[in-house]
Amino acid sequence: MELLRSNLSRVRIPEPTNRIYKHECCVSFETPRSEGGLFVDMTTFLAFGKDYVGWNYEKTGNPVYLHIKQTRKVVPEDRPSKKPTLLAIGVEGGFDNNEPQYEETHNIVILPDYVTFPFPSVELPEKVRLTVDAIIMAEGAERKEQLAAWTADKKHVSAYAMNLPQIGNDVIVPPSGWKCAKCDKKDNLWLNLTDGMMLCGRKNFDGTGGNNHAIEHYKETSYPLAVKLGTITADLEAAELTMGTYCGSSDVFSYPEDDSVVDPLLAQHLAFFGIDFSALQKTEMTTAERELDQNTNFDWNRIQESGQDSELIHGPGYTGLANLGNSCYMAATMQVVFSTRSFNSRYYINQSLKTAFEMAPADPTVDLNMQLTKLAHGMLSGKYSVPALEKDAEENAPISTTIKQEGIPPRMFKAVIAASHPEFSSMRQQDALEFFLHFLDQVERVNGGSSALDPSRSFKFGIEERILCPSGKVGFNKRLDYILSLNIPLHEATNKEELEAFHKLKAEKISEGKDVSSDEIVRPRVPLAACLASYSAPEEIQDYYSTAMKAKTTALKTAGLTSFPDYLVLHMRKFVLEEGWVPKKLDVYIDVPDTIDISYMRSKGLQPGEELLPDGVPEAEVESSNPVANEDIVAQLVSMGFNHLHCQKAAINTSNAGVEEAMNWLLAHMDDPDIDAPISQGAHGNEVDQSKVDTLLSFGFQEEIARKALKASGGDIEKATDWIFNNPDASVSSDMDTSTSSSKPTSDDTELPDGGGRYRLFGIVSHMGTSTHCGHYVAHVRKDGRWVIFNDNKVAASVNPPKDMGYLYFFERLDS
Repeated sequence: MELLRSNLSRVRIPEPTNRIYKHECCVSFETPRSEGGLFVDMTTFLAFGKDYVGWNYEKTGNPVYLHIKQTRKVVPEDRPSKKPTLLAIGVEGGFDNNEPQYEETHNIVILPDYVTFPFPSVELPEKVRLTVDAIIMAEGAERKEQLAAWTADKKHVSAYAMNLPQIGNDVIVPPSGWKCAKCDKKDNLWLNLTDGMMLCGRKNFDGTGGNNHAIEHYKETSYPLAVKLGTITADLEAAELTMGTYCGSSDVFSYPEDDSVVDPLLAQHLAFFGIDFSALQKTEMTTAERELDQNTNFDWNRIQESGQDSELIHGPGYTGLANLGNSCYMAATMQVVFSTRSFNSRYYINQSLKTAFEMAPADPTVDLNMQLTKLAHGMLSGKYSVPALEKDAEENAPISTTIKQEGIPPRMFKAVIAASHPEFSSMRQQDALEFFLHFLDQVERVNGGSSALDPSRSFKFGIEERILCPSGKVGFNKRLDYILSLNIPLHEATNKEELEAFHKLKAEKISEGKDVSSDEIVRPRVPLAACLASYSAPEEIQDYYSTAMKAKTTALKTAGLTSFPDYLVLHMRKFVLEEGWVPKKLDVYIDVPDTIDISYMRSKGLQPGEELLPDGVPEAEVESSNPVANEDIVAQLVSMGFNHLHCQKAAINTSNAGVEEAMNWLLAHMDDPDIDAPISQGAHGNEVDQSKVDTLLSFGFQEEIARKALKASGGDIEKATDWIFNNPDASVSSDMDTSTSSSKPTSDDTELPDGGGRYRLFGIVSHMGTSTHCGHYVAHVRKDGRWVIFNDNKVAASVNPPKDMGYLYFFERLDS
């Protein structure tokens, strides 16, 4: 005990703002249920597995740790059923997920000799007891971040709550025995707060949930608010309202606002229907809880290669990633990325966990290099790629093997990679392409642009656009990119006859009032070669300003690659905008061969005998870019005795807002050292109204693209939006360099990997759903001579890889 007392100065009682990690090691995927348990540093509150806690002691000198170990409880009925009930209405406590229960033990351990003291114990110093109690009682940082992401969109007070009409039709809602007024549903029930109708909620995408009667009632009546029965807890609600805060434990939904909201008068609205607010007990999940539960536990096996008798695979390189809730876009992408030599070498073969930990800052959970190394070792070592076993609690012996491995949860990696991106830090489904580009951008930043370390360079290549104007002179636009985004030319379908026959059949069935069966549907089949040819084909540019002709004309644009990367990623533009900006997913198959040769797509640059277009910009643009002062404002200021040049500057710098604004600026800047300098021509030509940029950002566009579009469209938001959609190549580039009117490659271009144009397909990220922001993503990777499906935590030999259904195709270069 004296040893412990001598180290009390290294023990810190956690404060409410401290993040406490106690569910997962920060450098591995060890948990309290692992063989060695988990060690929580009682100074920093970081957690470490048994094999890694010594590294932390060596690095920090912190000697005192709380050891947490969870062992499965010995309960006679502790054999989970084959189909566990995730939500049990009426079960004491409200939930019964039938999962095995674990018993948690705690000890105080002092390094380096692992001297152990049992906890609880009255002999322990009070400071130690208080610290351990605080750690045990605290919500772990891992779980805290997950819940925070789900409830990131804070509830607001409904605009309809304060003046909500309630119809006095003597409706009395009983305290129990609830049932939908239009069907037999007894759970997922919503009480309309205007007329007291009890109706079932929406039907989920998997067929569960309600029958949409509540929302149908709103469409018929326009009664705006409904509360989910069973989600109100009187003590929580009263406490929150009394303290002036509201965490939203009850589930109130506003149909016109299409969101979960706060109803400050909920008790009053419920009392109208005879509901005793104080007698209500929480028996149902809130929407956030249900959504978290469904997204975390949904069995994605029914979506991709379901029913196939596929061989499950375990071992190094075959580790699944647990779904964190709508995280399949990330899991699918990372499985393919870490199948490349560049990322495998950088974060696994050539970098040990210990090296990454020693290089990491004080908190390794926020270091991308550390978390990428942790993820790489977790996925590639095979340590966690083992069959999940169900054990008999009494005999502690394996009794069966589940259909798939548990997989590793990439929580810390997701938290770090998404820290600078509001969408990826949420629990909503995202576009795998956008995540891939964001991921590579972050990897490039963290490696400081070092070509020796940066594995993202293996995906980067140069693109050169060649513009030929009628004068015979040429211009070049260059940029760097990570992906080749391809349009799908439906007119190049190879099964046109079958399509025509199908459309005739479909028309006949519709005229007869019949539906076309799934077996009868025929989809266009477009060769990948046609998509690549479409990218390289000459394209007319209308109203192109030729600096040689000093006039607008029609030019021809062709595009080619200045370098061939180690790994070529092809993005299929399956999502298009129809008239009225209605998004649509093309229902099409892409015939993708195992190998392709894109040698013909290499850009040739300036050819002998060709002449470059002279530098310059349209005269109209030059004129419009020059700042112009409002002469009325200038005249009024001059009449007051101010210098004419100074007055012009005042008007320009206040955007000609008015005489008062210009005078205020003038009085504040009269002593500026450059006040008498001539007005710089074009000084304001590149400025963009930030409010307009913010408007485009709210549409989901990148800031760089938004600014570029506003500059190209004279600050008109509508024209800028059109420009973005008409220049899709710009919208998918991430921090790419651009140069114009030069055939010389940029400095970065010369340092990129390059080789021949022959490639072999090795990875596919496929998407199922009507939008990139919903549905499901699955990865197929060619490993050890066979195709493997990575469907979250399911890893199996692929029976039928969807080569014709990919959203992203990954190719590796065959020759150098």
